[in-house]
Amino acid sequence: MAAQRNVPLTCSGHTRPVVHLSFSPQVEADGSYLLVSSCKDGNPMLRDWKGDWLGTFIGHKGAVWCTRLDATGSRAVSGSADFTAKLWDTYTGEALLTLPHPHIVRSVAFSPRGTHLLSGSQDKKVRLFDIELASTSGGHGAVMRRSPSSPGGAKEDCHDGTVRSVVWVGESEGVSAGEDGVLRWWDLRTLGPTSSLRLDAPITSMELSAPHHTLVVTSGKMVSFIPASSPGSAAPPPYPIHSFPFTPSSASLHPLVPDRYVVGSLADPWVRVFDFNTGEEKEVYKGHHGPVHTVEYSPDGEMYATGSEDGTIRLWQTTPGKTYGLWQAVDVQQPQQPLPQGQNGSNGPYRS
Repeated sequence: MAAQRNVPLTCSGHTRPVVHLSFSPQVEADGSYLLVSSCKDGNPMLRDWKGDWLGTFIGHKGAVWCTRLDATGSRAVSGSADFTAKLWDTYTGEALLTLPHPHIVRSVAFSPRGTHLLSGSQDKKVRLFDIELASTSGGHGAVMRRSPSSPGGAKEDCHDGTVRSVVWVGESEGVSAGEDGVLRWWDLRTLGPTSSLRLDAPITSMELSAPHHTLVVTSGKMVSFIPASSPGSAAPPPYPIHSFPFTPSSASLHPLVPDRYVVGSLADPWVRVFDFNTGEEKEVYKGHHGPVHTVEYSPDGEMYATGSEDGTIRLWQTTPGKTYGLWQAVDVQQPQQPLPQGQNGSNGPYRS
C-alpha cells in the first residue's frame, strides 16, 4: 500500500509569529481537549481539539511568550512582554487576575491543583504566586533564591540569563531552565534550590512530558530527555541526548508510547519526527513558510501542533490517513483533497 501523505490542518488568525503552543493536560470523556497559542501579536487564542477557534484573550499590550491551561481547562495563564502575567477564564475570556513583573515574562505554569502559579522572567528570576492571596495583595509573588552554596552565592537571580521556561513537576517542586544553560530544581515550600544540572549550550525550550515524568529540553543542537524529579545532591542518572545538524527550537515526546518525538527548527520550515530509541529521522514535512518555533503533541497522541514565524498553527496527524477530527480516512488510490482550515475567529474577540 502506498504511504499516506500527512496533510496538515491550518489554523490561521494570528498576525505575527506563533511562539508557544500548549494543549490542555487531560482528554475529556467525549474525546475533546483544548489548544492555546501564544503569539507576538499579544493575543493568545483558544481552540478546540479540531482546531476551530473558540476565543481570543484580549488585554495584553505586548508579545505573549507563553500560555498554559490548568488541569480542568477552565483557566489559562499567560506571560507577556508587557511585564505582566494574566489569569483568564476560558469560558468568558475575562481576565481574572493581573500579576505585575519588573521585566518581560517568558514562561508561566500552573500547579497540579491549580492553586499556585510559577513564572520565569527576563530579569533572571523565578516567582511563585498563591492565586488566592495574589487576588487581594496586588499580585506580588515570592522570588526563588539560590542558596549560599550555589554558584553565584546567595542572590535573588535564579539564573545568570533569561529564564526561558518553568514547569511544575510535583506538588511542591518546580524546575526552571535558563539561557545560562542551567536546569534548576526548586523546593517551592522553602523557595530554595534542591539541585541543578548544567548543559553544554544555552537552553531554548523545556517542556514537561507528564505521562513519562520527563523534561524535554532543547539546547544548542541537542534534545535531552531528563528525569523530571530532582536528583538531589546525587549526580543525575544517565539520560538520552540526541544531536542534530540543525538547531532545534522545541521538541515534544509522544505522550502514550515514548517511541518518537517531534522537533521544530530555528533555521528552516521543516517539521521532523525522530525515533526516540535510535535518534533516526522517521518523518519530515514541510507546511510552514518560516522557522517552526514550537511543537506539542496532543494529550491523546493522535496529532501534534506546530507554530511558526509565518503566523500560522498547523495540526499534523500522528497516523496519516486515519479518521480523526476533521480528517477523514482516504482511499490512497484516489486523489486527496485539501482539508478545510480551522476557523480564525474573525467573527469576534471571544466565543459566544
